This record gives sequence, structure tokens and C-alpha cells, in this order.
Amino acid sequence: MCHRYFFIPTDAMNILNKKIVIQTSGPGDLINITDDIAALLSQTKLKTGHVIVFHIGSTAAITTFEYEPGMIKDIQELFEKIIPRNQHYHHDDTWGDANGFSHLRAALQGPSLTIPFENGELLLGTWQQVVLAEFDNKARRRQVVVQIIGE
Repeated sequence: MCHRYFFIPTDAMNILNKKIVIQTSGPGDLINITDDIAALLSQTKLKTGHVIVFHIGSTAAITTFEYEPGMIKDIQELFEKIIPRNQHYHHDDTWGDANGFSHLRAALQGPSLTIPFENGELLLGTWQQVVLAEFDNKARRRQVVVQIIGE
């Protein structure tokens, strides 16, 4: 049996798109963007909904973890173990840019994250932060789209 559900938007529903621009320092750079996202949400005065955080590009990712020095190092070491930089990748043969590892890491992690919010506050755990993970082999200027949907 197939169920069909229809969403009928009300005048109270809002969709807002914002961008965060971030300069990274190169591979392994993990940047906490939680405060940036919370600040954008607080500017909207919306109370309940979802925030979608999406990185534009294929060599960085969005994730969440406890942003402290030990975990930052653990995350960096994890990606080096499962997708090492110094290995040959077929992508490198295609473009000659030696960043096949960065594409694989970004594909594994993913470009987006959805965070619910209630009473105008992100529903994140006490030690949970939203992080941009830079995987490319050089410093980059990154654009992150923050789409806020709520009422």
C-alpha cells in the first residue's frame, strides 16, 4: 500500500538561505562553525524547524563531533588511516592534482547535516559541535550554505 502525504505550507513557514565563507589552512583543518550557524538562526527569530548545513564542493565535508584537541587529532588520524594521503588514487591520473584522497574522504563523510531547532535553539548535545572538515591538499576558501526552515 502506498501512502501519500502532502505538506501544505502556512504563512508562518519561512525558508531562508545564508552563506558562511571560511578560509581553511589545508588538509586536516577542522573548523568549528557551530557559533556561526547559531548566530544566523538567532537573527531569524524562528522558533521551531530545521537548519540544513551544506558544503559547496567535493573536497570538504560537514560533520559533528566533540570539538576538543584530543578528538580533533583522533579524527585527523582516523582519516589518515582509512584513506591515506600518500597513496596513489586513480583520480590523480585523470586530473594530476594529487587530491584523490580528499575526494574520497569528503564522499565518505558527506557534504551536509540537518539539525533540528526548538525555541530558537539548535538541538545539539552538550559537547556536540558542527565542523567543516577540509580534506583538499591545499588551503581553500570554502562556502557553506545554511538553509533555515521553520516557523
